[in-house]
Amino acid sequence: MADTIVARSGTATVGEGRQCRVLDNLSGESKRRAAMFRKSMGYWMGWVVVAGLALSGSAQAAATLAIKSSAFDNGQSIPTRFSCSGGNTSPPLSFSGVPRKAKSLALIVDDPDAPGGLFTHWVLYNLAPDLVVLAPGASTQPLPGPAVTADNSTHHANYHGMCPPPGDGAHHYHFKLFALDERLPSNLKSRAAVLKAMQGHVIAHTQIVGTYQRK
Repeated sequence: MADTIVARSGTATVGEGRQCRVLDNLSGESKRRAAMFRKSMGYWMGWVVVAGLALSGSAQAAATLAIKSSAFDNGQSIPTRFSCSGGNTSPPLSFSGVPRKAKSLALIVDDPDAPGGLFTHWVLYNLAPDLVVLAPGASTQPLPGPAVTADNSTHHANYHGMCPPPGDGAHHYHFKLFALDERLPSNLKSRAAVLKAMQGHVIAHTQIVGTYQRK
């Protein structure tokens, strides 16, 4: 489900007051990691609200849209080869369950655990709705069809591999897929511009979350 993130031992749900009491009983590294997890979950829920994902009223479509990766499972570690310490190329991704009314797809990859605040690694939009696979290293190849890349947090229009500070613990990387009822203007240069243009046009959404930690 879009409002849960799979952890090692199950799922966690945003908004449960007992989470704060659990955190109070933790200490040191465990407390810090738990706080990062809550921050990551709150970040996703904020996206659901900001993007106006419920405007279409298409609960069935939202329930069937899926994004997966053959390189990592939801809630699991992303291989180093897709990080700044490896090849710095994008992981393989596959899409399914795209609503028939969709005119385009958008993909946004963010790290809400970055020390300086939200860090955006990749922004793709105007992906064709019949696209089913982005192969490994797709970020280094010509974009499929009408797809456009907007700037990431390094102010470059490309994929920036996971690169958390060494020893900072595992960061959560949200690969968010949106199905839209229209194609967006092709001159959008930033994540903020893409997000603004998406408002009111999202008919389905989903995500996969991977983790990565530099020793």
